[in-house]
This record gives sequence, C-alpha cells and structure tokens, in this order.
Amino acid sequence: MSGRQRTLFQTWGSSISLSSGTNGCSSGTERPQRAGGSKVRLPATAEAQPESDDEVLLVAVYEAERQLSLENGGFCTSAGALWIYPTNCPVRDYQLQISRTALFCNTLVCLPTGLGKTFIAAVVMYNFYRWFPSGKVVFMAPTKPLVTQQMEACYQVMGIPQFHMAEMTGSTQALTRKEIWCSKRVLFLTPQVMVNDLTRGACPAVEIKCLVIDEAHKALGNYAYCQVVRELVKYTNHFRILALTATPGSDMKAVQQVITNLLIGQIELRSEDSPDILPYSHERRVEKLVVPLGEELAAIQKTYVQILEAFASSLIQRNVLRRDIPNLTKYQIILARDQFRKNPPPNIVGKQQGIIEGEFAICISLYHGYELLQQMGMRSLYFFLCGIMGGTKGMTRSKTELSRNEDFMKLYNHLECMFAHTRSTSASGISTIQKGDKDKNFFYSHPKLKKLEEVVVEHFTSWNAKNSAEKCDETRVMIFSSFRDSVQEIAQMLLQHQPVIRVMTFVGHASGKSTKGFTQKEQLEVVKQFRDGGYNTLVSTCVGEEGLDIGEVDLIICFDAQKSPIRLVQRMGRTGRKRQGRIVVILAEGREERIYNQSQYNKRNIYKAISGHRQIIHFHQRSPRMVPDGINPQLHKMFITHGDYEPEKASRNLQRKSSIISSRNGK
Repeated sequence: MSGRQRTLFQTWGSSISLSSGTNGCSSGTERPQRAGGSKVRLPATAEAQPESDDEVLLVAVYEAERQLSLENGGFCTSAGALWIYPTNCPVRDYQLQISRTALFCNTLVCLPTGLGKTFIAAVVMYNFYRWFPSGKVVFMAPTKPLVTQQMEACYQVMGIPQFHMAEMTGSTQALTRKEIWCSKRVLFLTPQVMVNDLTRGACPAVEIKCLVIDEAHKALGNYAYCQVVRELVKYTNHFRILALTATPGSDMKAVQQVITNLLIGQIELRSEDSPDILPYSHERRVEKLVVPLGEELAAIQKTYVQILEAFASSLIQRNVLRRDIPNLTKYQIILARDQFRKNPPPNIVGKQQGIIEGEFAICISLYHGYELLQQMGMRSLYFFLCGIMGGTKGMTRSKTELSRNEDFMKLYNHLECMFAHTRSTSASGISTIQKGDKDKNFFYSHPKLKKLEEVVVEHFTSWNAKNSAEKCDETRVMIFSSFRDSVQEIAQMLLQHQPVIRVMTFVGHASGKSTKGFTQKEQLEVVKQFRDGGYNTLVSTCVGEEGLDIGEVDLIICFDAQKSPIRLVQRMGRTGRKRQGRIVVILAEGREERIYNQSQYNKRNIYKAISGHRQIIHFHQRSPRMVPDGINPQLHKMFITHGDYEPEKASRNLQRKSSIISSRNGK
C-alpha cells in the first residue's frame, strides 16, 4: 500500500466525525483542562476550520480522547488498524523488520553507527503517537546536545508536529517542565530530568506509552536509565521500551544487565558484516599502527617504575599487593585495596590501617600517571603531576610524600623544564594556542604524536592530489584521545600545518579549576562548523564518540586503546556512512597494544555469543501487549512530507501564537 501525507495530523486525525464525536481519534490535540481550568486549548487543525466549527471540533476530540482513555488502555482502534512506515527515505528491509519487531515487543536494537537507529525510533514513536492519542511518547538521550539533535532528527523522518514536541533538560525549570508534561505529547529529555520528575510526581507516568532509550549500553548499575524504568513500573506496566545502541556491552555480564534493567524481550543485532547490512554499509578499513616508545620515553618510564617500586614496597612487604610492579594496572591496585578493606590481615590494626590506605592512594595516583606516560606521553604525565603538586587535586598527603622522594622530584623538575611554558594552554579551544607557541618548535612528548602527524598530513596531501580544487575542502578527519591535555597537545601539533589542516578541539563540560569545557551551545556550534567546513580536523575526547551527528568523516584516528569494545565501536561509527572510511588505531608497543588486542577479542566473543547462543541470555518474558486482542495492525507504506524544522526560539514563537489562539477561544 502507498500514499502521501502533508502533515501527521492529517494522516488520520482529520477523520474525526464532527457529528459522532466518540468514534474517531485525534493525534493533533492538546486536551482541554480538567474541571477547574479556565482555558480550553484549540486543536491544531482548528485554524483550518471555519470559526463556527471550532467548539464542535474541540468537544468531539475531547469526548473521543475521554472515551479512549477508558477503553483498551487508551488504544485507538481506528488508528490501530495500520502501522505507518515512511517511503520518503529509501526503504531498507532491515529497518522495516526491526521497526515491526520493536512495535510489538520490548526490543534492544544494536546497529552500527550511521545505519539508522534514530530512523527506527522515529517510526516506532510515530505509530505509538497515533495509536494512543491521549498518551505520551518519551525519547531519552544521555546528553543535552544529543537530546536537541534527536528531536530534530525524529521530526525530519516522520514530521511529528513541533507544537506536540518539547525538549527538556536540567536547565528547564521544574514548574515549566510540569506544564510541558501536561500540554505536550512527545518529549525529548535527559534521563536524570525524567528521574527527578517521576520522583516529584510531575511526570504523568501512567500516560507514557512508549519509552525510547538512546545509548542503551549505559543502563548499568544505578544509572539514570535504570532508575527511570524502576520508577515507571511502580505506576504502570503498560508501556513499550525501545533501546538503541551501537554495541550492547563490554562483556556478556554487561549485556545481561542491560537486558534485565530495561526489561528487554528481544535483541535485534546487526554487525558491519551482517548480510542485510552490507549493501548499505560502506567499507571501513581498520589499520593498527604499533609505535615503539623510543629511547627518551623508555628512560623516563624506567625512572618512573623505580619511583613506583619505592612507594609500593611497603604494600608488597605486607602481602597486600603483588610484586609485578611494571605490569600492574591502576584497576588492579584498586581491587587490591578493596580486598584489604574487606579482609585486613590480623596483624594490621588501628593507625597502621590508615597508613596503608594512604599508601594505596599514592600508588593509585602514580599508576594513573604511569598509564598516561605510556599512552599519551610525557606532557600528559607532567600536567597530571602538576595537579598533585599544585594541590588542585586535593591530595595534600600525596604531595608531601612525593616531595620527600628524591627520584620523583628529579623527574618532576625535568618534566617542568620541558613543559612549564605550555601550562597556560586551557581546554577552551584553539585560540589560546594560536596566540602562544605556534611559531616555536613543537616537542613530541610521545613517538605516537609523530606517527599521528604523518598519517593526517599524508591523508590531506593524497586527497588534494586525487581531487579537484572544488573537492579539496570536502574531506574531514576526526582524532580521538581520552584526555583533555592530550587533545590540546595534538591540536597544537597540527596547527603547524595551517591552512591545509584547520583544527579544532571538542571537549565536554568544565571539569576542575584549571580547565574550561564546552557548553551545550558551544558543542553544537563546533559540530556545525566542522560539518560546514569551517574546520576539517576535529580532535575530540569521548564526548564526540556517542550519537552526535558529526557529518561524513573520511579518516578516524584513535590515539589510545580502550579496554571496552564499546568505545572503539562508537569511534569507528563516525566514518563509512556515505563513502569508504579509514580507521587508524595508533598504539604504543607493549601494554597498550595488548589492551587493544584483548578489546577486539572481547568484541568478537560478545557478538558470537549473542548471535549463536541466545539461550544463555535471559530475556524479560512479560513484554506488555500494547495492541488489544483481536487487532492486528497492517503495514501501510506512506510518503511523508513535512515543513522546515524550526529551531527552539522559533518553536517558542509558534507556541506563543498557539496560546494566543487558545486564550481567545477559551473566553
């Protein structure tokens, strides 16, 4: 079947009979206020009706909704005869199949980034919006920029009227949010906001019919997603859950947690080489470049290990820490400390326990620095040690103990001579670097930096040689590093190659006294300029990994290895969307290379376990039946058109006009 539609309301809302009232349904109304209210809101279509018909239409719609709320959990039987799938975008079989599954069962959708998770969410949300005209549809995303982006994306796919949608974040006042919950039907928000509104009773929990959870792999422990689901089920079990992620978890235990916490009844999993994905997935070449540490870095590493041994020796002698100092990790020391707290040796009591706690704290800090040295280089280590010695990390005891160690102070002073002049560089952007050390010779604090520079320069050189002058500005490069200091260092290095390389940093919100992060507005502006060509190279922390529509990127460079396969999958998803993409992972020889190899092994095992042995996963067995017995919605393919998306300020103007009309008709 096929058809066309101009607006979503006209798809079926205009079929309400003015004479029969309760036999029709409306998706395009805001319900009149309950008894005691002084104003009645005009339906969206009333502007198109003759003035004399306004009240008749309003009463008909209200009566229809009131009747529906009492029958079948609010399900509209006339709308429920069909489920709508859009043809304004090319129809992909896997998206159609997954959408069908998600309508009728709580589903976890695992799709590589760029293959249409948001599209599927928009289809599902749209149909629940039609089926339950008095219900609410909620889309949750972990960050404010993602919330803003997904709201626009859903409008572009299905054309849900903007005056029925609203965005809510922590910056939206609680009283305003309560009004929005009452007046709007499709809500986009961060999970913590929803937790707060559920606990204070501002959110009408029983009216929520569809809950979409973006970046669902975060639903572990007591994360806000888990709290939202736990709170909702206190009020109702009659709502559908659709969870979206590029990768289900870092291991099978994490995958099971996500499934349990989000009440998932079925997984729809696709990988880059799934047969139904291949026609739409451009090739992504992954290259692993292993870089030796080099003589200078190896010498500093050797000195640093001696310092670690000096501070860990007491813990080793007391048998609370194993001896393999060079191969220990910060996480292993944290586990050893937790074990000590649970079962302290009988001969260690009183003040001695406090002394050992202090020694553990120093070792954990030093091992963090050790990992920074190996993965990021000497500059990142220096900035970290500055935080300790400058007192900004609140580690007075550590500072005192380290100051007494002669080897440590020699190393610290050596690093200070090399990098003290760079400390003024903040994480607020590239402007501070441009004013500073652009003309000075850049010091490569890790051999990986030199390799990264070679890869980026070679990319732009070869691209410009192969393409015409008009297309030289089309290519984009994105570089990921986990730490802000490293992000700034990489950007500073690439500034030497202006104007061929136009670089910008991209970091999250402020963290600490000495760093200034990007606000939501600044993040969105950087992304826009990157897409539009203002910059062709973006150096990002993990804030650029998840969800945000960065645009088409031809080269992804990962400057550090991640223990969790989730992080690498998210990074890889930034490329290969419209044309062939290249991913380069730059690894330090030794520990970092081993971490990467283990991560890849874990990823393969997870996908194999889910795809081939689903019986080991315990699914939620009671996904609610949202469609009443005897009703079987049939697929109806429809070409959907919509107007231009209005930014938030313009949306407010629309809402203001709507409220003026409402008050005029509510006198």
